[in-house]
Amino acid sequence: MQVDTVAVLLCAWLAAAAGKMLQPRGHKLETYKQSRSRRETRMDGGGGGGGHKTGSPIYKRSPDLTKSPVTKSEQLLRIDDHDFTMRPAFGGPPIPVGVDVQVESIDTISEVDMDFTMTLYLRHYWKDERLSFPSTTNQSMTFDSRLVKKIWVPDMFFVHSKRSFIHDTTTDNVMLRVYPDGNVLYSLRVTVTAMCNMDLSRFPLDTQTCSLEIESYAYTDDDLMLYWKKGNESLNTDDRISLSQFLIQKFHTTTKLAFYSSTGWYNRLYIHFTLRRHIFFFLLQTYFPATLMVMLSWVSFWIDRRAVPARVPLGITTVLTMSTIITGVNASMPRVSYIKAVDIYLWVSFVFVFLSVIEYAAVNYLSTVQERKERKLRERLPCTCGIGNPDELMIDPQITGYGSMDVNTTGNYGMPENGSRQERILAQVALNDPQITGQVKASRGYVNIWIDTHAIDKYSRVVFPGAYILFNIIYWSIYS
Repeated sequence: MQVDTVAVLLCAWLAAAAGKMLQPRGHKLETYKQSRSRRETRMDGGGGGGGHKTGSPIYKRSPDLTKSPVTKSEQLLRIDDHDFTMRPAFGGPPIPVGVDVQVESIDTISEVDMDFTMTLYLRHYWKDERLSFPSTTNQSMTFDSRLVKKIWVPDMFFVHSKRSFIHDTTTDNVMLRVYPDGNVLYSLRVTVTAMCNMDLSRFPLDTQTCSLEIESYAYTDDDLMLYWKKGNESLNTDDRISLSQFLIQKFHTTTKLAFYSSTGWYNRLYIHFTLRRHIFFFLLQTYFPATLMVMLSWVSFWIDRRAVPARVPLGITTVLTMSTIITGVNASMPRVSYIKAVDIYLWVSFVFVFLSVIEYAAVNYLSTVQERKERKLRERLPCTCGIGNPDELMIDPQITGYGSMDVNTTGNYGMPENGSRQERILAQVALNDPQITGQVKASRGYVNIWIDTHAIDKYSRVVFPGAYILFNIIYWSIYS
């Protein structure tokens, strides 16, 4: 019983202590709320007619604009109120779409594939009243590719293109700018590889004209009128554009109509650019080596005809080198069915080199035939031992028909410049011996048609260079 009484008293004491502890805290909280209320009342200028004094440093807190509701662009442009799958003014006249192009670079031009790669900024201009919005400052709004997918844009494509893509680093390189009156600018950065029909008949002294063609894919000229916005000034190029093989002579634009039998007429825009090939690279890599090989083949004309190990390898080396040059040039060219200017030069040079080899073959063969006949003549002639001065012997005019001429004069006709003295001695003895007159008469034709193989080389030294120089004059006057 006493224990229960003690427990009750203890609980009552703890409850009283807890009440004392909570009362100051509640009073302090109430004091803070009252203090905050009085401070806010002072800031608002209320509190029983006591506004803050003029020049007081305490002002009304400005609202946080980042937390205020903002109208979405889709709501401002009323995207959901219109059907943008249809072109503007559907059912009415064709919508004009102006175009201008900024050429950033011409990356590659390939003769093998007959194409070119170009990077450009393609800009479209049109008016869509469905996108008009109220504005007091008449300022445009700019968007990225996310809004482009929700509105109508022209469906342009590149005719005869092989590959093309829109750049997407770091985001899609697409810009849409909408003006309050509904005018729209749509710009994108594109790299396109398109076909270029090249005429290589004058290669490498040629000039090529390539074209990039822009056209609407779905809309005929009844729905969409495509035009250059500023005429020929709609095409701008970067002054730093340069190519390793070509010199860009000019850019210009044209507009034509293209007809498809199944769909109708379409407006087509053309970007033409004219390229002239640099010749210096081909002079160093093709023309100069070919000319040097032809000149090297002429060296054999100054080498003795009996030096077979010297002349034959020289001719074969020049022929094989010319074949290598021709193969190397054709390996980097398309397999066209017509003759190119470089082919004419290389093959004519090859013919000159080949003829120099044939020339030595002819000289060697005729020398062999002449030596064979000389050996037969020696076998028919008697011994000439003991002859003191054979040059003083005279040939019988009745036998030879030369009259009383010195042998040094008559013997040189049709004979080598350094004709063998021994052969002339044998001929003199044979012609003065009546016993072999018949044999000499039988061989008189051989004496009269003596072939001077040295003269062939001597004439070749003049004819070959002269003909090649004449060919070069005609070639460069036609193609340069």
